[in-house]
Amino acid sequence: MALFILYESASGYALFEAHGLDEIGQNTEAVRNSVSDLNRFGKVVKLRSFNPFTSALDALKQCNAVSEGILTDELRTVLETNLPKVKEGKKSKFSLGVSDSKIGSQISEVTKIPCQSNEFVNELLRGVRLHFDKFVGDLKSGDLEKAQLGLGHSYSRAKVKFNVNRVDNMVIQAIFLLDTLDKDINSFSMRVRVKFSTGSPTVCREWYSWHFPELVKIVNDNYLYAKAAKFIEDKSKLSEDKIPGLCDIFGDEDKAREILEAAKASMGQDLSPVDLINVQQFAQRVMDLSEYRRRLYDYLVAKMNDIAPNLASLIGEVVGARLISHAGSLTNLAKCPSSTLQILGAEKALFRALKTRGNTPKYGLIFHSSFIGRTSSKNKGRMARYLANKCSIASRIDCFSEKGTTAFGEKLREQVEERLDFYDKGVAPRKNIDVMKSAIESADNKDTEMETEAAPVEVSGKKAKKKKQKAAAADEDDGMDVELPDQAIDDGANGVASEQEGTVKKKKNKKDDNGEVLEAADETKKKKKKSKRKDTE
Repeated sequence: MALFILYESASGYALFEAHGLDEIGQNTEAVRNSVSDLNRFGKVVKLRSFNPFTSALDALKQCNAVSEGILTDELRTVLETNLPKVKEGKKSKFSLGVSDSKIGSQISEVTKIPCQSNEFVNELLRGVRLHFDKFVGDLKSGDLEKAQLGLGHSYSRAKVKFNVNRVDNMVIQAIFLLDTLDKDINSFSMRVRVKFSTGSPTVCREWYSWHFPELVKIVNDNYLYAKAAKFIEDKSKLSEDKIPGLCDIFGDEDKAREILEAAKASMGQDLSPVDLINVQQFAQRVMDLSEYRRRLYDYLVAKMNDIAPNLASLIGEVVGARLISHAGSLTNLAKCPSSTLQILGAEKALFRALKTRGNTPKYGLIFHSSFIGRTSSKNKGRMARYLANKCSIASRIDCFSEKGTTAFGEKLREQVEERLDFYDKGVAPRKNIDVMKSAIESADNKDTEMETEAAPVEVSGKKAKKKKQKAAAADEDDGMDVELPDQAIDDGANGVASEQEGTVKKKKNKKDDNGEVLEAADETKKKKKKSKRKDTE
């Protein structure tokens, strides 16, 4: 049986024919030994045809199709024109060796050409790849390497392409940075406010607390404390003039008065101007980090509403972003069953419980959801299992749906609220199928509302154009007016009045009942007949 080999190079499709297989045999080791020697390998494998690609874009298209196991029209034409025809009902006297079994099954299904993919064919393809530039004489030195490099770059670039609006990598990086900023802001704020016990006398200092220790008890928020420390500077210079500024910071005049009274009776020590400058600079850094953290949170909320709107509306943006980050991507999260999603983030506790044969954890990252905190202690496990189920549904809808909508997330949140009432008060919740039907209806209604909102805008624009055209026509008519004598104007007015009276009478006759009109017509006909009879008599 003859054996043909299909080789997909970066320059085009090449078909080789293997001769003398009986001499070499089907021994893979023998083929492996003969591959390195071009003289021996060239006697066995010979080039039958070479069809180059027309352009780099065509090469990328063919490469993508072959990697996905799709038979293109170009490849089918190459095979049908260069291989013997396969007769229906008869066994073919040749076979085609391919590197991938997927493309082989597609070729045999469409063209009925028998294909094989095994170690023997792979060894032959390895020899073809090694000596390909020697088989194709038209290729210059370096052309094949350039084609391989260009195709490799374009193929890799096409594989890593993504939808900019649906990329979840930005959410993963944003939630990582948000957690890091929270730790940094807390530690920096504590550096300003509280003493650190590290054992070194140079580090063991409370920067602003040495100067104004009473401010810690009055102001609890880190950002407001840093803002107040930067504004107050030296407590001895704090007077009534700075109360409006403190009111702008805290929004409370009573708290500003309390800070003023505490500054007057403070027991803190004085700081040098250099120390105060360093404290102010560090407080400014803490304020800048807090403001950046706020902007980053707004960015995360906007991204989550674009990528996973249903998951965000169900469990919140931060918890949903943590779930996506821990799973690796939204697709990985959608593939996870609800039991895995329930304990996502508690892997150490799970394996420790399995090792010690203890109780497995009931929840992981979803513990930060408000639903778990509102549930009683005996129902937390049941609530976590139910919430994980709904989060799994929401993530799959967000991952695989084409249109972004929050209708399903809102309905799933209502279901969780109903389940919470069921655990607390015993109120029976709605069935899942009814909730999903109402969610589909609400999503369809939102789409129709958006379409109807876009339609009146076009209509109003057309009406505005018509109004402009009418106004222009009226202006032209005003410009064409000619002064007429008073008598002509009176006659014209009388004529118009008489015409208007006639039209009014006609309209009145039309508005009368049909019966009255018919009776009047019958009476006129009878009078005419009587007059005709008298004339004849």
